[in-house]
Amino acid sequence: MKEVKRFFWLCSGSHNRFLEDSPSEASKYAGIGATIFFTGIFAALAGGFALFSVFENYWIATGLGVLWGLMIFNLDRYIVSSMRKKDVFWNEFRTAIPRIILAVLIAVVITKPLELKVFEKEIETELVAMNEEILAANQAFIRDRYEPQAQRIKKENEGLLDEIKLKEARRDELRLLAQQEADGTGGTMRRNAGPIYRIKKADADRVDVELEQLRSANLARLQGNNQDLNNYDSLMASELAALEKNTFNGMAARLEALGRLTQTHPSIWWANAFFILLFIAIETAPVLVKLISSKGPYDHIQSGIEYGFRAENLEKIARINQETRQRTGNLAGPEKTFMDEKLESGLKKV
Repeated sequence: MKEVKRFFWLCSGSHNRFLEDSPSEASKYAGIGATIFFTGIFAALAGGFALFSVFENYWIATGLGVLWGLMIFNLDRYIVSSMRKKDVFWNEFRTAIPRIILAVLIAVVITKPLELKVFEKEIETELVAMNEEILAANQAFIRDRYEPQAQRIKKENEGLLDEIKLKEARRDELRLLAQQEADGTGGTMRRNAGPIYRIKKADADRVDVELEQLRSANLARLQGNNQDLNNYDSLMASELAALEKNTFNGMAARLEALGRLTQTHPSIWWANAFFILLFIAIETAPVLVKLISSKGPYDHIQSGIEYGFRAENLEKIARINQETRQRTGNLAGPEKTFMDEKLESGLKKV
């Protein structure tokens, strides 16, 4: 049990020797260290799950997830260990504000992949609807890209067929006029009117030849147009088939699905909000505990050690300044004044 406590002391970034000299602080820093340790564990799990959804490889996800957890653990450890207890609470609070903001950001980053895991079933259902919407939109986009060319070709084909029909109607009309002229039911109303019949028959034959030429040309164009239509249909069918093979279930798609769920389902929004608040509370707990707790023996020991180091450092600086003044005492007036001003300003900055 003692080794576990010492391990959590290490996680809190505290000095074990100082805590051994102040037993009343041992449990507090063990609790802070445990919070930091388990936050790192949660971060590793969250990072591993997020990376697995990207790489779909257990080894890569595990390795990078552990690395992410260690980074968050080290960052939390630094945030807590860098805080110092002061005599005025508001001075401590102002100093802790950047650390609290950083802790909140870390909590939000850690929480997001875990949210995806917690609401996985709901997200999977929403992803199905999203995939159908995306598929329908992409299909419409592909059809809209090919439809104008197809409609243009179909309209041209209709025009070509109408030309043939009009020419056929004109030929049939001229044939009828020639036939009526031949049997006396039309035209001059005289049976066997040879010259007029031959003229009308020639007109009908001429239009018939034109019809055959038009039919031959238009049918060739129709065949080419139909080939183009088949090509467009094949290209469109292949692109549509390729769309159906794609499934959108990556990290970005899951985040979007979760966002849609929180917008449309108030219960999921509240659950998501409480989940985020829980991790914000966990992540900021070490900072807040350090902030609201009174200055204890550990802080006094740490302050004394640090004050002794600063005093010793000031003593060294003062001695160096004194030796410098002695060496520069024989300088001329302006140079000596310049050195004295620089040494005084250096002392003020310490």
